[in-house]
Amino acid sequence: MKKTIFTGAGVAIITPMNEDLSINWPELGRLIDDQVANGTDAIVIVGTTGEASTLTDDEHVEAIRFAVEHTAGRVPVVAGVGSNHTDYALWLSKEAKQAGADALLHVTPYYNKTSQAGLIRHFCTMADATDLPVILYNVPSRTGVNIQPKTYQELAKHPNIVAVKEANGDLSALANTRNLCGDELDVYSGNDDQIVPFLSLGAKGVISVLSNVAPRQTHDICRLYFDGKIKESADLQIGLMPLINALFCDVNPIPVKEAMNLLGWKAGRCRLPLVDLSDANKQLLEKAMRDAKLI
Repeated sequence: MKKTIFTGAGVAIITPMNEDLSINWPELGRLIDDQVANGTDAIVIVGTTGEASTLTDDEHVEAIRFAVEHTAGRVPVVAGVGSNHTDYALWLSKEAKQAGADALLHVTPYYNKTSQAGLIRHFCTMADATDLPVILYNVPSRTGVNIQPKTYQELAKHPNIVAVKEANGDLSALANTRNLCGDELDVYSGNDDQIVPFLSLGAKGVISVLSNVAPRQTHDICRLYFDGKIKESADLQIGLMPLINALFCDVNPIPVKEAMNLLGWKAGRCRLPLVDLSDANKQLLEKAMRDAKLI
């Protein structure tokens, strides 16, 4: 059986920006401290929510190094290092290893896409690059590529491929993947609205956008479930649905950065091509946060 990287809620943490859209490093440190203090089980740095696609190479590597040094072993740090360019992803994986990351998050190749055979070649090449455990990231709504259950079965044979962040929303496919892979592939929900359903099918937790604004509650959804308090876990998930929906009223991470600003954090704006939330969606988000008693 492979070693589990973390159990519970890992935050897909935002990258806070200054007014000039440079990275606000002190604020990132404060965000990491707050997440750890509120029970978050892992820091997932420079993923989609961290605006990895608009960071320079130097910023990307420095963000991983900063997260590792600031977290200081309190919880695992998972580094987003995926790319549709295999050689570039190899380089970034090795940089993350050198920076001290505990695990790597590799998204399916986007835009150029690939076949299921290509996915196996790509991900196994990534897994061969370092000795770090690899979490696959399946998010076909963004990449146009979906990992099939039998492909997971093949990928799970690699000793360094240990988990998947699954965001295709297909619970039937998840059940088939769990049947084919068993304990050789851990699963994390990639969708905040499906945490409890995923846990019911044996998932280890969630890699969460919601955790940015509600870290304790997201952690508690998982904790309650694992403690056998299934109804309490489900009730908490259901009660947070208006907030979860509001956090995805526009392209992630636009709403979550606005939410963090409303909470008083210096999250700043997103870099182009992402633009500010519309006034109507700002009102929707603010109402959801008030109803959730966050503001």
